[in-house]
Amino acid sequence: MTGAVAQRSVGLGALCVLAASVLWGTTGTAATFAPGVGPLAIGAVAMGLGGLLQALIAAPLITRHAPALRARRGTVLLGALAVAVYPLAFYSSMRLAGVAVGTVVSIGTAPLASALIERAVDRRHLTRRWKLGAALGLTGTVLLCLAEAVHAPAPGGPDGRSVAGTLLGVGLGLIAATTYALYSWTAHRLITDGIPSRAAMGAVFGVGGLLLVPVLLLTGAPLLASWSAAAVGAYMALVPMFAGYVLFGWGLAHVPASTATTLSLLEPAVAAVLAVLVVGERLPAVGWAGVALVVACLAVLTAPGRRPAVRGRGARVETAVAERIRDASPS
Repeated sequence: MTGAVAQRSVGLGALCVLAASVLWGTTGTAATFAPGVGPLAIGAVAMGLGGLLQALIAAPLITRHAPALRARRGTVLLGALAVAVYPLAFYSSMRLAGVAVGTVVSIGTAPLASALIERAVDRRHLTRRWKLGAALGLTGTVLLCLAEAVHAPAPGGPDGRSVAGTLLGVGLGLIAATTYALYSWTAHRLITDGIPSRAAMGAVFGVGGLLLVPVLLLTGAPLLASWSAAAVGAYMALVPMFAGYVLFGWGLAHVPASTATTLSLLEPAVAAVLAVLVVGERLPAVGWAGVALVVACLAVLTAPGRRPAVRGRGARVETAVAERIRDASPS
């Protein structure tokens, strides 16, 4: 494969992840149109139905690659369990600790969790470029959190949150970050082992969706209480979760999981901007500075770079089209 073709493939992979992040960034704003629906129901309908739809669309490919998937059933089940836990922890974290803190902890720490997983399993090393990009993104996300915290109710107040509830929300956010990194890594591992992205994502998210069905049956009644709540549930399942994770799967075919999770730091920036434009919230200067740092992070990670030396098992199984972007990630 020529260098020009490889560069286009890598660029397309990065754009797919960024497009998915934009879709994910709409979930917080969408949820405001269904205030009576609990976080477990939101998470279950979004990831559960979205995952089952992915499996349905990818059914022919999953059937064709069933022997390879069965041979890697441990990886599939690990990813599916992470898929089932992630939305429950993520939306509960936002409900307990607030949208800003919950998003920052869940999305902002996922690149670090992903890097640790790749370092422990694939023997990757953190490059200076990846560290710079991650530092810019994390700093920008924290500034967004501080910007929202300025307008948040005081803890313990009539509309505020208890310290215990906030701490629990932070803990759930760390669980969400770990599971997000884990299912991203498992999907990437399946793809680099030769399974098409649609089959890999369909299998992992389909089994994860099945695990979420009981949660949806137990908590999903408010989704049917009004047309607006049902519309929010349908939107969550079809757009950010189904379409978003199809795009994310395409991206994982060309970039490592650690780079993909770092690129997804665009999500909280999109969420903050939509909160201003749609919900009517105000974003102070420090928040806009955070958005600028997230954009700088994306520029660092997606700019052309040299080809790094191949190291370790994880690097050996990378496809040739991913080589250029690997110096922006653990490699």
